[in-house]
Amino acid sequence: MSRSAAEIIEAVRSGSSNRVKLAIADIDGVLRGKYVRKKKFLSIAEGGFGFCDVVFGWDCNDVCYDNAAFTGWQSGYPDAQAQVDLGTYREVPWDDNVPFFLADFVDASGAPLAVCPRQALKRVINQAAAGYKATFGVEFEWFNYQETPESAHAKGYRDLKPMSPGMFGYSVLRTSLNQPYFQALMDQLEAFGVPVEGLHRETGPGVYEAAILYADPLEAADRAVLFKTGAKEIGYQHGVLSTFMAKVDASLPGNSGHMHQSLWDASGSNNLFYDAAAPDKMSATFRHYIAGQLALLPEFLAFYAPTINSYKRLVEGMWAPTKVTWSVDNRTCALRALPGSPASTRLETRVSGADMNPYLGIAAALASGLYGVQRQLPLEQAPVVGSGYAVEGAVRLPRNLGEAADRLDQSKAARAIFGDAFVDHFVATRRWEWRQYQTVVTEWERRRYMEII
Repeated sequence: MSRSAAEIIEAVRSGSSNRVKLAIADIDGVLRGKYVRKKKFLSIAEGGFGFCDVVFGWDCNDVCYDNAAFTGWQSGYPDAQAQVDLGTYREVPWDDNVPFFLADFVDASGAPLAVCPRQALKRVINQAAAGYKATFGVEFEWFNYQETPESAHAKGYRDLKPMSPGMFGYSVLRTSLNQPYFQALMDQLEAFGVPVEGLHRETGPGVYEAAILYADPLEAADRAVLFKTGAKEIGYQHGVLSTFMAKVDASLPGNSGHMHQSLWDASGSNNLFYDAAAPDKMSATFRHYIAGQLALLPEFLAFYAPTINSYKRLVEGMWAPTKVTWSVDNRTCALRALPGSPASTRLETRVSGADMNPYLGIAAALASGLYGVQRQLPLEQAPVVGSGYAVEGAVRLPRNLGEAADRLDQSKAARAIFGDAFVDHFVATRRWEWRQYQTVVTEWERRRYMEII
């Protein structure tokens, strides 16, 4: 049973902790935050607080953008107004049960700040509110190393020691290693309000996959963001360094961030993707939803694959899609329909990586699916049978972040759904990232050209 704002504030007031942890998700989905004293929190809980707007003005390495209009040296990086979302109240089990809250940004008038990713997802949810209720569940794959931040940095992030060796997917044996870490993941994350439905060994040295219990889109995104940070913090306490970057090694599969989703009626009692009388028990609504995602996938790819590294994962034969395809229970395609019972029929969007910002990944998937439903787009493409990599004539996904940013910039649908201010800002940040990469001389180039050319 949910608690009222007054009950939550009183729980903090009467609790034993004298500090509170606040956090927001930046444009990359990275949590940025601070501790405040209980007295300070009680004074800002309902009125909000200032938070430097540079969190939307720099990249993941804290280098300031020179191409974004929202903030910059020209504005002096003032405070933006943040409002605590009291409904996100949690206590952090591995940090003395300190109270924890997420916050949203608003503009000077109190309206949602256009460039805030969590607010962007809320806008999409509000657009979908009439007649529909969506559920999402995110799965993450991630690499785990027997390293610390200091040791990994000293090694230049090369030759890191994996937590366990070899390619041993679904191994029961390997989970017997590092049991305290994995027990902590399951138990402490659930106590943190991020229930892990399943956890198993994936193929790759030290790779695991976690399925986070499904929820409404905003709660699912909150859980996904908090899972990534929570897994890293718990890992620190067990001598484990975790990474959710999309591709760690060219010879190994990448880290996915698959999204399972279904669409229900307003009461939440009828799965609109299920039709017992239809082929594969896939309703017309389900087919329209898939058609919408297929139609907008090339334009929205930067939301699912937001980094330079993302596109190293999207290669043939490595369990990640390269083309705009769909299937019935086929893991080589971008979209995998999973027909089943009225309760379980759902869609898995497989193009997204573990490096996505969950707010934007879920917003893109929901918005594009509803785009198809609202326009009753026909699902003209046949489901793939066999390898999705071998489908002739299928649209190829953008091959790099620069191309994906251009497609998003030109997307009329994205601008109608997310607004020009958000699209312009996000595209600018992705073009910045692409430009930084373009200037780097890589180890591959040195090995290939140094002596011979």
